[in-house]
Amino acid sequence: MTQTPRIARVYLRVSTEEQDIERQEAIVHNARAAGYYVAGIYREKASGARADRPELLRMIADLQAGEVVIAEKIDRISRLPLAEAERLVSSIREKGARLAVPGIVDLSELAADAKGVSKVVLESVQEMLLKVALQVARDDYEDRRERQRQGIDLARTAGKYAGRKADVTMHERIIALRQSGRSIAETARLARCSESQVKRIWAQAQEGAT
Repeated sequence: MTQTPRIARVYLRVSTEEQDIERQEAIVHNARAAGYYVAGIYREKASGARADRPELLRMIADLQAGEVVIAEKIDRISRLPLAEAERLVSSIREKGARLAVPGIVDLSELAADAKGVSKVVLESVQEMLLKVALQVARDDYEDRRERQRQGIDLARTAGKYAGRKADVTMHERIIALRQSGRSIAETARLARCSESQVKRIWAQAQEGAT
């Protein structure tokens, strides 16, 4: 009897240029070692608190029924407020796919084979575990933001805060792509940033050229 191949799409995300996306590459190796055929690898540098991440949206669009989304941790998928995070997860499930993220017990196969009360219990526990993980990811994001704000306030008080450094490399990449005739959407995808960032940086470049 031929076994149905297990198909995965791997999502790798870091928040800034300073973080190294390579450290997550082992996830791809581990997925293949676990018997998955990796149909796609989606890499981007963007905040998990944004819902408009180009590679995340491309991955969801590519998903097929029965596939699995693999990420390093749940916060790689989302640091959004709980309601938005649940909508994001729902968009994955609506494609007939499921999440496979370390730290979250996956009861989906057990639930699929169960019946009656057992099925309802397993599905309820799965939902609860996912909801808790999504909320923890958001809480951690909020805590980090608060600590950052407090640090900035202290630095300002001490006269040592000079503001956030611009990402010169990304700015140059965006300007070069736009000058070559790339659209805003294509530039955002290639530069691994949001379309709003492309519009803002390109507008600044245009103003500087006048």
